[in-house]
Amino acid sequence: MAILAEIVVDTEGDSRIVVLYPVMWLFIAVLVTFVVTRLITRRIRSRGAEPADDDADQGGGLIGDITVGGVHLHHQVFGILFMTLAGLALIATTPEGTALNVFAALFGVGLALTFDEFALWVHLDDVYWSTSGRKSVDAIFCALMITGLMIGGAELVSGRIGTAQWWTSIGYLLISLGISLICLLKGKFVTGIVGIVFQPVAIVGAIRLAKPDSWWAVRRYSTRPRRLARSQARFGERYHARWNRARDFVAGPPDPRHAETQS
Repeated sequence: MAILAEIVVDTEGDSRIVVLYPVMWLFIAVLVTFVVTRLITRRIRSRGAEPADDDADQGGGLIGDITVGGVHLHHQVFGILFMTLAGLALIATTPEGTALNVFAALFGVGLALTFDEFALWVHLDDVYWSTSGRKSVDAIFCALMITGLMIGGAELVSGRIGTAQWWTSIGYLLISLGISLICLLKGKFVTGIVGIVFQPVAIVGAIRLAKPDSWWAVRRYSTRPRRLARSQARFGERYHARWNRARDFVAGPPDPRHAETQS
């Protein structure tokens, strides 16, 4: 089971040293990389909005977009490379101790850089600063919550294959996946994904109302006008405005020039 950290006592100096373990390094790397990345991208955008100097390059300075041969390299490219390198190293060398922590952190850096541009995967377009770009914030929140929950250990299947304990864990996993699937069908993607690791979240999401434009609501609320009305009231403009304010506070508001792109 993965644990957060271990306190090692230095007998010579009688001091205590906190030793972090791989999942914690992964979590820290995701969180720090996401924060730093958003600070950098917001700085680049703010500089791009300033009047350009005729004698200065708009993207000059220490902080700016990276281009190769006139092609803008999005930071997810570096994230994919980091995750690939870390994954290959973890598989090929099976490191332990410090090396394992380093590769775990490197994988976390790659994960954050890649998921911060999740919306680009979905739309196959540069929607980073559009309203659709808010999907990236939701994706990185999912990654942080799942990684954080796994710090305390996550064992989806336990016991030897074929034993009663193994079959019990398989049944429990299938039930959990089924509950998470209900959340996804109700349009609650973050709840469904996080619920795979932390089931109480999925149970609450599965019991509560579906979002009005979800698969569940379209097929099950069409003959229940009162339930549909409750769903529309709960997930109306105020609901979206509240969550969008939280997303924009963390990641920066969308560019008004891309306001026509729907979230």
